[in-house]
Amino acid sequence: MTHSIARIFAILALPLLAACAGNPKSQTPETVPGYEGVQDGALFIEPVPAKYLQDGNSRTEVAYAGPEAAGTVVVDTFARKLYLVGEGGTATRYPIAVGREGLSFRGQGVVGRKAEWPSWQPTANMIRTRPDLYAAYAGGLPGGLQNPLGARALYLYRGGRDTMFRIHGTADAASIGHATSAGCIRLFNQDAIDLYNRVPNGTRVKVRTEAESLAIEGPQMLNAYGRMVSETPENIAKKEKEAAKLAKQEARDKAAAEKAEKKRLAACAKRGIPDAECLPTQAVTVGTAG
Repeated sequence: MTHSIARIFAILALPLLAACAGNPKSQTPETVPGYEGVQDGALFIEPVPAKYLQDGNSRTEVAYAGPEAAGTVVVDTFARKLYLVGEGGTATRYPIAVGREGLSFRGQGVVGRKAEWPSWQPTANMIRTRPDLYAAYAGGLPGGLQNPLGARALYLYRGGRDTMFRIHGTADAASIGHATSAGCIRLFNQDAIDLYNRVPNGTRVKVRTEAESLAIEGPQMLNAYGRMVSETPENIAKKEKEAAKLAKQEARDKAAAEKAEKKRLAACAKRGIPDAECLPTQAVTVGTAG
């Protein structure tokens, strides 16, 4: 009995020992203007980490040469960009993530309705084709931080009927700029709020075809982080350098994780604790990525 009690205390002491070994200096994450944390009513939206806002993956005022009138929302699922067309050949460009449902619509529509912190319910077709993803939410999910529609949603209508095409926010900041397995058109929650505030019901929405995208945006390519960028010699060379850098970083992280695991198991072994009973300590952060 005494030996068992001693072992329990030894296991429980490990996280405390790790904590006393010296805490790493805390660093305040870099905050990018326009993507700070937002208190939206009773809910707080976390700031978007700067690492997700690089290489044009942020809201930007740009020159615009498309044929659409000012006030039009233009969605390019191939270049993974959304434009709110302004006056005088300008537009606000937003980065987007494109889900499977976002590829189902092309052409013209209008914003039929808007919602703040919208509720969400998968369609019967979504449940039938991907029960692994959607069956658990067949009864619907109320609005909130865990809702896949995020802080705001715009619902696209055509001929007075809901097309099931959505432009909406997301708490999954890492997904913006990527193709995703589910959802329609995602924006950072901060961008979804910005667009929502600038776009009234009845706003015209144009979803480009692949040919239209190629004619206006030019050839595109995936960068080393899986985001779409213009296919230029500069971006091709940059991708090669960044891919090599990421490979080295992955190797360093793997080595750091393996070293930390060996130290953890060795600490348990010194106290007579078998590997199977050696609890992971949460006071130690493994990895070298910023």
